[in-house]
Amino acid sequence: MTISMLSDEARAMLGEKRFAVLATLNDDGTPHLSVMWYELQDDEVLMNTKVGRVKEQNMRREPRISICIEDDYNYISISGTVRLIDEQEVAHADIRHLAERYHNPERAETMMQNMFAKEQRVTMRMSIEKVLERI
Repeated sequence: MTISMLSDEARAMLGEKRFAVLATLNDDGTPHLSVMWYELQDDEVLMNTKVGRVKEQNMRREPRISICIEDDYNYISISGTVRLIDEQEVAHADIRHLAERYHNPERAETMMQNMFAKEQRVTMRMSIEKVLERI
């Protein structure tokens, strides 16, 4: 049985529509930060990106990542290891799901047709290994 590292308050905050700041490591050891859509799914964080971006290249080389979600002076910082899913059917379904979470089904469909469906995408699933929260 898995025991979650996230408090009920953290799960509630992560369930709200917010943006995560994703930290990956460049090959020279410097951090690379990106603003991301995300969704907490059980004890993993779902994200998605276009193949070829710096963050994607960084995660292929070094799968340890962190995200931070803030609300004024409250925040949750999560560190873990990312698993990349290159299967395009899965990746496109996941980016559609995230687009619907942050917008609505009609806008998500337009984004799929005009942009996402034309791109090679990758799904990122981050395990939750360390949590720091101030809520």
